[in-house]
Amino acid sequence: MRATIQLCTYNRARLLGRVLDACFEQTMPAGQYEVVLVDDGSRDETPQVIAAARERATCPFTVVSQANAGLARARNAGIAKARGARIIFIDDDVLPVPAFVAEHMRSHDDAPGAIVRGGVINTESFERLPVPVWSIANYSGNFFWTTNVSLPLATLREHRGFTESFREYGWEDVELGLRLRWAGVPNVFNPRALTFHYKPRPRARDVPGMIRQARAQGRTAIQLHALHPHWRVVLATGDEPLQRAVHRIARKTGLPQRLERAVGEVESDRPLSDRELRAARALAREAYFEELDSARA
Repeated sequence: MRATIQLCTYNRARLLGRVLDACFEQTMPAGQYEVVLVDDGSRDETPQVIAAARERATCPFTVVSQANAGLARARNAGIAKARGARIIFIDDDVLPVPAFVAEHMRSHDDAPGAIVRGGVINTESFERLPVPVWSIANYSGNFFWTTNVSLPLATLREHRGFTESFREYGWEDVELGLRLRWAGVPNVFNPRALTFHYKPRPRARDVPGMIRQARAQGRTAIQLHALHPHWRVVLATGDEPLQRAVHRIARKTGLPQRLERAVGEVESDRPLSDRELRAARALAREAYFEELDSARA
């Protein structure tokens, strides 16, 4: 088998069926690739969505169900079941185009030992997709980003997969990417190995979740820095004395409280205005740096 599409899911029943259908509807011959899905303890209708997807699957489809253990451990569970010579990672909010697998394989034919990064276009809706043409406006400098990336399965297993101490949101793919970078694994980019990444405009009710996610990312940033005390990590995480001091002063002068007032009430489903969205993102940023300080203390 040439390729495995591996994805993990957690409480994304609303999107998962569409994502799996896109995985099944590839131009790559069905016997040459498989889909391996890990359900990381979902509590919504995900089991029913998976059961229906089994009936529609046009390629080998393996499902692993486990108690919620975090993305790193779930990824490793999927890796253990993979049979493809190349493994392609996506997320459960990512829609691959029909030529997605074929384009990853074309790049691997040209660069057999490489990591292949595919193009990603953000979209607010799977029903109204943008033109499927990647441009520099969608550029990401990530070396290894599991929204759309592939590599030889043997290389991944040689480097022991994902570090399972990352139990919360953030940085587990960056950490693996750093180890692969230090090992000298080459990296190529194919903009035609394209996915659409579901990024709806946040609503008022989403703000508390944005803040919780930012705090979790602050805690995992400390883990990443402890494993890799390198300038690339400092640049990526902002975990350095000057930035922490600037945000500490901002908190002492009451910036978070002013941002909370700018966001307004967060109980409703109303869409955030541009001003409220900027304030919500700034509030999450302050929560991130507050968590960095707290974790270091």
